[in-house]
Amino acid sequence: LLAVRGWGRAPRRCLGAMSRYITEQRGRPNSADYRLYFKNADGKYISPFHDIPLFAGSKEDKEIPAKRSRTTGSEVLFNMIVEIPRWTNAKMEIATEELLNPIKQDIKKGKLRYVANIFPHKGYIWNYGALPQTWEDPNHTDNNTGCCGDNDPVDVCEIGSKIRSSGEIVQVKVLGVLAVVDEGETDWKIIAISVDDPDAHKIHGKYFLSFLMKHKPGYLEATVDWFRAYKVPDGKPQNHFAFNGEFKNKDFAVEIIKSTHEYWKALLHKKADGGNVKCTNVLVRNSPFCCSEEDALSIVQSAPVHVNGDSVSPEVDSWYFFPK
Repeated sequence: LLAVRGWGRAPRRCLGAMSRYITEQRGRPNSADYRLYFKNADGKYISPFHDIPLFAGSKEDKEIPAKRSRTTGSEVLFNMIVEIPRWTNAKMEIATEELLNPIKQDIKKGKLRYVANIFPHKGYIWNYGALPQTWEDPNHTDNNTGCCGDNDPVDVCEIGSKIRSSGEIVQVKVLGVLAVVDEGETDWKIIAISVDDPDAHKIHGKYFLSFLMKHKPGYLEATVDWFRAYKVPDGKPQNHFAFNGEFKNKDFAVEIIKSTHEYWKALLHKKADGGNVKCTNVLVRNSPFCCSEEDALSIVQSAPVHVNGDSVSPEVDSWYFFPK
């Protein structure tokens, strides 16, 4: 699957967001040194975390943060950075603690991290990723969950029919949100659908629960089950949820996105403490962390060159079973 999706080639053009972004591989796929860096349409190396606008708009590269956003009807569209394609297991993520924040594979206890297949699921059951220019502040206690943020961008579960690629930028329509409490931290999971999906115009945030229960029965229940149990094979306890595991609607989700966007702004202007989070960017106006194009190029060139990848252990395809 990795070979089919182009892990052995570089660079790759992201087909979403009108092909405004290109990814460049460095290092060896399926290894600890693998990185996926980003360029914009002007050929500048950028941070996907900080330089790709949250709001999808026609003048994204000129307005950071974007002041004008693209809409479809009454819906505001957001950019999603795909980290993990559906049905895959490698825990790919934006490297928040590295300069320019490339995508890399998470490492736990010295080993590459893969999520377990918990029957009947295979890997991630959605295209999984994050919203750029959002940040869940670890110093802010959320009024809804009673827990602080997890120090990461806001996560997105994209439920469209197409399997996306790691590093792809997809314009999405927000439908709702699930509040996961992961090891005592607030970890919002935005439920969204790509605007180019055949079902996108049929699903409205106010009624998305009834639509999915009718047209994709079991998907929402599977989402809750997945987040509850996915760390159990690693010896960790089940996750908990705010609101008794109920999904909140689009309006609630958008308010979460807006608030985390404000926390991100504070982070990028040294008004909040991000700890080890790297805020180096190329396009954010008036940010003290803004670097030159030459500095960004130097950061990427310091990473190992791209070579063919290693094979994945057969253990990744093992199944785990848990009682309901």
